[in-house]
Order: sequence, then C-alpha cells, then structure tokens
Amino acid sequence: MLESTSKLDVHEQLVSLLGNQSPVILDIGCNDGTDTKRFLELRPEARLYCFEPDPRAVVRFKKNLHSALDKVRLFEIAISDRNGKIDFHPSNGDGEVEEWDLSGSIRRPKNHLAEYEWVRFDKPISVETRRLDDWTSEVSVDKIDLIWMDVQGAESDVIAGGKRALSNTRFIYTEYSDRELYEGQLSLNAILELLPSFEVVRLYPRAVEGDVLLRNTNC
Repeated sequence: MLESTSKLDVHEQLVSLLGNQSPVILDIGCNDGTDTKRFLELRPEARLYCFEPDPRAVVRFKKNLHSALDKVRLFEIAISDRNGKIDFHPSNGDGEVEEWDLSGSIRRPKNHLAEYEWVRFDKPISVETRRLDDWTSEVSVDKIDLIWMDVQGAESDVIAGGKRALSNTRFIYTEYSDRELYEGQLSLNAILELLPSFEVVRLYPRAVEGDVLLRNTNC
C-alpha cells in the first residue's frame, strides 16, 4: 500500500493506472465538475458519466464545463440504495462561504456540525435517486474503469445499490471519515468489509477525513 498526503497529482496517478485512452469513468457527487474537467483534460476520449443532485452545483457544473458539456453525460440525481425520491440535505456556510454547497448529503449531518462549525445545513429537499445497478442496466454500461465518489457519508448506500456494477469496476476512489460526520457513515474499515474483492492501493489522509484508492483484485 502506498501512502500520500498530496492530491495535486492524483488525477494523473489514476489515469496512469487505468492505462486506457478511453476509460469509462463515473463521477458520483461531481458538484461543479472540477474533477470531471480534469479527467477530460488528461483523457479527452474518456466516457464520463456524472451525477449531482444539488441544483446549485448543477448550475455551476454546466457553466464550468461549458463547451465540453457535449463530451460528458450529466445525471441530475443521487446514487443510493433505492429508486425514486430521497431527502437531500443541502449545505451552506457563513460569511465569505455563504454559498458553500460541497457538504450536502442524503445522510443527515452529525459530527460534521461540530467539526465544521461554519457549515450549516438547510431544510432537506427531495431529489431523484437511482440504484447504481439499475442505472448501469438502463444505459448499458457493463465495465467501469474508475468510480470517483464523493458522496459525503453515503458510501454504504452507493455500495448497497451497486453490487453488480462494482464487481465490474476496476478502481474506486472515495472520500471517507472515521468520525461519523453524517448519521450512519461507515468508517474506512467498514467500507472495506463491504468490498471484499477490493484492496487499498493508496491512502490520502487528512485531519478529519481522507480519500482512498481501491483496486478490484478480480478485474
């Protein structure tokens, strides 16, 4: 297992590991498309599928991608363990970060309220949600090279609704926290227990949370 504390070159690391000029990449919790745009720069022929339920972030995504919008497919939904509607808890901030929308989740905030006191959560909104397995069947995506996942504590929900899809996924890059920032959020070890065929490739630890790159040993 390799460890790193820098994310500056993580996109380059990932596309290098993929070794594919036209990889299938799912950006789950894509927010304003910053990561999507970086992947497009590194792999212009990539097949990129992006998911974002927060309408404010969707507006910024479309503005940020602009002329490259036709190179990606954006789904204005949440990915979880069910189909239909689900409550989404949008985030805001205080002062200069009043429009902070990077912490919204389908899970209620818990320790996040203490760890990041400047972030507040408004009244939940109802958003559309899909199981990953059902979505992949609908759009005929059989093999996935990389899932880039930033779902703010809802990792177990994505996994529960995507067991078949994940079995055909080569790499997962996901945020995690062992401090239950959101109600029911699983620790990294608990996430790994749900993904027995995956091994840790790299850790990107931070103070309260971190990121981890996982590789499917069966792919």
